[in-house]
Amino acid sequence: MKFTSQYSRRAAMTLIGASAAAPLLIAAGAQAQTPLQLDVPYVPTPQDLVDRMLEIVKPTASDFVMDLGCGDGRMLVTAAAKFGARGRGVDLNPVRITEAIENARKANVADKVTFEVKNLFQTSIAEATDLTMYLLPSVNLQLRPRILTEMRPGSRIVSHAFHMADWEPDLQDEVRGRNIYHWVVPARVAGKWNLRDGSDEIVLDVYQQFQKINGSARKEGGPTGKVSGRIKGDEITFDVDLGKGPKTYKGRISADSIDGTGGESWRAQYETRLNK
Repeated sequence: MKFTSQYSRRAAMTLIGASAAAPLLIAAGAQAQTPLQLDVPYVPTPQDLVDRMLEIVKPTASDFVMDLGCGDGRMLVTAAAKFGARGRGVDLNPVRITEAIENARKANVADKVTFEVKNLFQTSIAEATDLTMYLLPSVNLQLRPRILTEMRPGSRIVSHAFHMADWEPDLQDEVRGRNIYHWVVPARVAGKWNLRDGSDEIVLDVYQQFQKINGSARKEGGPTGKVSGRIKGDEITFDVDLGKGPKTYKGRISADSIDGTGGESWRAQYETRLNK
């Protein structure tokens, strides 16, 4: 959960030197045949940042935390020792993995966490409910499509130092000037939906950009308006405005339906996909 030798930077204000760029590109293709040159210094995440990152995602004993570029394992060891969470860490540096295994043993959490020498691009993240990272911006962006498609809605991601470009964080924090970014994986809702609210039937054409949605709303034979809102995991809040002021809907998303929550009895049924 630090800049291990695979994805390090040489200093806090540089991204990556020319000598490290080629190994990174090889790893990103997930088809590397040449061993990576582990010649960039290891920079661990300070323990107070580790503590704050875990306070943000709040893992529990039922959660599975994954740390990509786990270094000496301090993120997962802390998650297991303080929160009872299970987890798995991967790193290309065998020295770091040896340290991580020993640190887990010393903390009496070796039964909860495992560590493996492995390329993070060849590591499944589907099992993770929490994903922790201290990687480069370019690596975050390469992981982003997998995060959005492989991880379940509601899964939590926390990154030390680096964001994911136009996917805005749901929360941003800092510890001693060091940035922390947090996202919640949103359910996918882009498409055409038929909303029934009492006697009203409204067609929604919904477009999605990560946790934000917008689009058009119309009644059969009636006015046309707009829809806008946000998603957090499988929870959605959106406004429908058909020209008489917005009405707010709050609901929970399943595979092909959205049902009202908080005592609301409306339902939206999925019809067709509009975009990814």
